[in-house]
Amino acid sequence: MREKIIDKAANLFLTLGFKSVTMDDIANEMGISKKTIYVHFANKTKLVEAVTFSVFENICQGIDGIYNTSANPIEELYDIKLFVLQHLKNEKTSPQYQLKKYYLNIFNQLKVKQFNKMFGSVKNSLEKGVKTGLFRDSINVDFIARMYYNGMMGIKDESLFPSTEYDMEYLIESYLEYHLRAIVTDKGFEILNKYIKSNQS
Repeated sequence: MREKIIDKAANLFLTLGFKSVTMDDIANEMGISKKTIYVHFANKTKLVEAVTFSVFENICQGIDGIYNTSANPIEELYDIKLFVLQHLKNEKTSPQYQLKKYYLNIFNQLKVKQFNKMFGSVKNSLEKGVKTGLFRDSINVDFIARMYYNGMMGIKDESLFPSTEYDMEYLIESYLEYHLRAIVTDKGFEILNKYIKSNQS
């Protein structure tokens, strides 16, 4: 039952936002009493925490699968973009922003986990790109990995890119192209150009 509650709450939180969904909403959606939820979660904050880290772990597993099967580091990033957008329902409710505003402690814990995961994965991907001749061998892998993380977090900042003006898919797409154009070789640019054209058509 605990996992079912997490799954339903995740769906509602990501669709409607952390703030607007109540414990009553979740209970009603599941056809159970609110008391049943409180058996597993002492309060809404505990439920938000469980949902946040469950969604994070699910995304990590999916990303690991993409890293292990993709043809090259450029394809990797585009496949991960699609996966994350599907998983987060296009982030129409800006869950990251709401988490920071209403559940700062959980947000800060998530930020540490996100950095560790993204930094390690992107660093490995960059090294693979350099070895295969898709990325310039003169790049500082550690620096670029940190910059990539910082940029991905930055485009999710509601105060910088209000969701009323910027679509999350557009932001990720634009940032990916910006990031890759800075580090690809001529060989890498051929592959990148293919992805840019396919996304425009």
